[in-house]
Amino acid sequence: MVAIKIAAILIFVFGAARAVHTSNWRPFLPNGFSGMLTGAAIVFFTYIGFDSVSTAAEECRRPQRDLPFGIIMTLVACAVLYIAVALVLTGIARYDTLNNAAPVANALKMLGFNGIREWVSLGAILGMISSLLVFQYGQARIWFAMSRDGLLPKAFSMVHPVHQTPHVSTWIAGLVVGIPAGILDIGTFADLANIGTLFAFVIVSAGVIVLRRTQPGRPRGFRVPGGSWLPLISIGFCLVLMMALPLETWVRFFVWLLIGFAIYFPFGRKRSTLAEGKWR
Repeated sequence: MVAIKIAAILIFVFGAARAVHTSNWRPFLPNGFSGMLTGAAIVFFTYIGFDSVSTAAEECRRPQRDLPFGIIMTLVACAVLYIAVALVLTGIARYDTLNNAAPVANALKMLGFNGIREWVSLGAILGMISSLLVFQYGQARIWFAMSRDGLLPKAFSMVHPVHQTPHVSTWIAGLVVGIPAGILDIGTFADLANIGTLFAFVIVSAGVIVLRRTQPGRPRGFRVPGGSWLPLISIGFCLVLMMALPLETWVRFFVWLLIGFAIYFPFGRKRSTLAEGKWR
């Protein structure tokens, strides 16, 4: 699926590049710097899949080598592809004509590039399917780890006797994601996913700084370069993007955060292996 998706992107980039008019890039930032930040915050969910690689750490043969390489290289490759698609798309059609559900397909249709449009449509469908699989895969593993640490009921860490996968977590994740996605506004969920993931990245970056000071001798398979500066830069960028999200997203985020605290503190306070001092 990923190979077909990448092939569709490359077909669009190289096939539609001949129809680019540089006049469509002027003005290059029609909504200014603040508009760029808002757009970056809104589409940040497209970068969420990279952290799903880390959830497969226990199923990797050489996680110390493979995880950093996989995360960094896929991040670089996808960033290049995202930029290329954005440049070509805004080059073949003016930005103010792209406010629709399928801007790439519609722009190609207007140019009469129907062959490329069919490939792009196929790639979009497979892209959504592969993204859903990755998200569900990662979510089930996160719940598995939380359950093993006592932060969720033990059912979430049950492993299938044949397939050796967290099957209960997988089924629950599918139902929890599938049912609301079918009946509620997808834009609201996208904004919540953006702000939630950015906040999680802030916590992880802060954790790097704290652990280096509190546990300097802890064995580390991968050490973040740049000392404390890189995590601090990460925190700064994440907070800037969070500030660019709408106010209603912040309200929903704090409500969701309070619900999470109400669940995890009463349940995990006495059951967690962290609270019992079992984790060294």
